[in-house]
Order: sequence, then structure tokens, then C-alpha cells
Amino acid sequence: MNAERKYETDIVIVGAGNAAMCDAIAAREQGANVIVLEKSPENEKGGNSAYTHGSIRFAYNCIEDLIQIMPDLTTEEIENTDFGIYSEENFYDDLCRLSEYRTDPELSSLLASKSFETMKWLRSHKIRFVPMYGRQAFKVNGKFKFWGGMVVESVGGGNGLIETLHNEGKNLGIQILYNAMATKLIHDDKGVHGVVFKHHGETKEIYSKSVILASGGFHANTEMRTRYLGQKWDIAKVRGSRFNTGEGIQMALDIGAVSHGNWSGAHAVGGDRYAPEFGEGFQKLSYPFGIIVNAKGERFVDEGSDFRNYTYANIGKLILEQPGQFAWQIFDNKVSHLLRDEYKLRQVTKVTANSIEELAKKLDDIDPDGLLQTIKQYNASIRNDIPFNPNIKDGRCTKGLSINKSNWANTLDQAPFEAYAVTCGITFTYGGLRINSNSEVQDTLLQSISGLYAAGELVGGLFYFNYPGGAGLMAGSVFGKIAGEKAAQFASYRGNNQYEKNQI
Repeated sequence: MNAERKYETDIVIVGAGNAAMCDAIAAREQGANVIVLEKSPENEKGGNSAYTHGSIRFAYNCIEDLIQIMPDLTTEEIENTDFGIYSEENFYDDLCRLSEYRTDPELSSLLASKSFETMKWLRSHKIRFVPMYGRQAFKVNGKFKFWGGMVVESVGGGNGLIETLHNEGKNLGIQILYNAMATKLIHDDKGVHGVVFKHHGETKEIYSKSVILASGGFHANTEMRTRYLGQKWDIAKVRGSRFNTGEGIQMALDIGAVSHGNWSGAHAVGGDRYAPEFGEGFQKLSYPFGIIVNAKGERFVDEGSDFRNYTYANIGKLILEQPGQFAWQIFDNKVSHLLRDEYKLRQVTKVTANSIEELAKKLDDIDPDGLLQTIKQYNASIRNDIPFNPNIKDGRCTKGLSINKSNWANTLDQAPFEAYAVTCGITFTYGGLRINSNSEVQDTLLQSISGLYAAGELVGGLFYFNYPGGAGLMAGSVFGKIAGEKAAQFASYRGNNQYEKNQI
């Protein structure tokens, strides 16, 4: 390898998040030499994966399946927990339902069917998982019950996942270059042969037998957000990496790759109104147990239409459409114990009051009279004859409102009252590149671009309009593993045919 301006390897991977490192590890298992280009400095590595809680969705049919993923489960945990089941069919159905049946059927079916074996593969590479008791289960009658088809998270959350993947990569001999921003694909009529990149600001070239793009979407690119998502998206907060600005997608489009998926859609949550422009400060996801109101004091969404992890990725978009692009989440003392840990952070914008009238006067930028009228009508509309149960879609609803609440409706009448100011935080974009079941990037004729693969958030076609929580990390792992294996096989083929020698 030249130490100066030119590198050579079997596979170069653009990005260093969950999908990219799964690419790298899977390729290394096949015997390929791998170099990873990470745009960020080392202390900010991992892309959006580092900003997740490590929650991951996969198919399982019994407790024995979960024990394979979490061998440290104790007898007490097993006896005192109802983990339920979540079949491949359940997973596939959720992808179809939430995308309004627009999801790519081949990719989504592959995601569901490969999810469990990919979890076992992650376990074999030292990734540890634990039950999500704090976020995905409630205790009723002495027993925890999981809901919403998601039960585990990686130890240490997203940061723990990234650290373990990177450590495993280094142990396997994978080279990672930080402050290395890919700018252009090296290609000709026979396909892709490498990447031009800037390393600490100096332009360099890396030649390879195959390239994998795994550098995320364009959620941190203000211009692209506005162009593709529409008005007001330029002022959305960024819940995630500041480095995901779309270069990986653009490099592929520049050589004839075809775009795919929901380019006007994005995963966007509700988080603190005054959070920084980039980073955490999000999410605020216990809204199913209260109400959300806009500047007029009016509800604008059915907070209980489904379990939180089937609605949270669309709440941000709805908030962005409200006057002033903010809202308030309101709860009373009956449900305050159900609020997630993120509501207890010191930096949240929180208001408390001992009466609804006091609360209405305290909330910034809201019509107090409109809020009082909304709460009065809401309280009067609730089916109190239906018992409240946070573990199931309980049917405890409202009747007669312009926007009814379908589940978990409780009167707001028990002090103290709490309210949290929220705005839109974009997590990742849905549009991207088209790949086939081998993770090969497709051109405008829907033919594979020789030597080019993709995985992670820059892949389009899986998610439209909405998103089942935990599916993003799973998709990154499933298609990352596939991309790494297939890219390594292709690199071996090129090497055996002395293809690379003729190209460099």
C-alpha cells in the first residue's frame, strides 16, 4: 500500500456506523482486506447508530429463541416476563402496514426472514443484548409484559454497539481512516474500482475490487432536506449525526445509480423544543398517555392510534406542520410514573402546575383559553367504563371529538400536571439508492453496477411515511452482512481474474 496518496485494498467501505461495520466484519470473515473511510473524527464515529438506544427489532417465535440472543437471562426474568412472540410474518406485516404497502416486498421479506440469524451472527461478534424493560415493557399484576414487537437493546445503547463493532473490526485487522470524506467513485464502463476521498483535507485515492456505500442519508443536509422533503424542513432540529449529508447517495447517482423509495419522507420524532441544532435532546415518546396540543391549544393527532414505536417516527412531521413548529405534551399525576427516563433529564423544557388553569397560563406561546376548552371537551369525551391498560391497545377512547383518541385516554384531572415543549427532530431520511437482494446498487436500467454495493440508511425502498421502531438497526445489520459477503465474493472473483491489476 502506498503511504502517501494512493491506497489499494480488496474492499473499501464508506461510513463507519452499524451497517458499515457489519459490512466490514462480514467481508473480513470471507478473507477480504478491508479499509473503512469514516468522515467524522474518531470521537464522533458511528453515524446515526451512535445516537440510537440500541433498540433492534427481529423475528422470534419462543423464549428459547430469545435465550439464544440473551443467554444471560435469569430464571427469575423468564418467569416474571411475558415476552410474547414476534414472527417473521408479524415483522413483514408491520413493514407493509406502516408503509401503506409501498415497501419493497423483496427487501422487506428478506429483512424479516434474515433478522433472527443476523442477531445470532451479531452475538458471535461480541454484541450483547438485554431486555428493554425501561422502554418497552410495563409491569401489571407483578409481571412485565412487552408490547409492540420489540424486546431487546444492545448493551450500552448505540454507543455501546458502535464501540463493540469497532473493537471487533480492529481485532479482525480492518483498517479505519477517520476524517476521511469520500467525494467521488472511481469507475469506468466495467464498473466501480475505488473511491476518491479527502483525508484531513488532502485529496487521495483508494483503489479496490469492490466498494460498499454505508454513509447514511441526507438528514443533516439543510439544502437537500428542503429540496426533497419540502418547506419548513430546513428548520427542523437534527436528532443524530451531523455528518450524514448525502454524499454517498450523490456519488452513486453521479455514475448512473437509480434513486428509490420515499424521497419526501423521513423518520422524525418529537423532542425538546430548545434542543441544540444537532445531537440528542430528543426524544419525548410517552405521548400516548397524555395529549399533544399546538399553539392554539388544540389537539392535532390521535396520540393513542397505535403503540408508541409504530407512531413516534411520524410525530415530528406533524409537529412541524403546526403554527410555530412546536407543541406541548401534557400529562397528569395518574400517568407520570409511566413517563420514560428522557422526561427526567435536567435540560428538558418542563412546566408543572397544581391546576389546569395554572398550567394554561404558564405554557409559552399557547392560547390558554383554547387549551382550557380542549381539555374540558377531552375529559368529557372519555369512555371511563373501559379499563386503562398500557400493555395493550386497550380501547379506552374518546367519543365525539373532531380527532378522537383511540387508546389510553385518561382524564386530565389529577394534580400535579406536567407539560413538555417539543418540536420536530429529524432522525434519518427514507429515500436513497435501489439495491437488489444481494445489496448490489442498481443503475437506471435496473441492472447491477459492477463492484458497487450499499447498506444502511442510504438504501431506499424499505420505509415509506412511517417506520416500526428498531427496524433501522436491523436493516443495517441484515443488508450490511449481505453486502459484506457479496462484495468479498466479487472481490475474490475480480482478483482471480487479475481484473484489479489491469485497472490500477
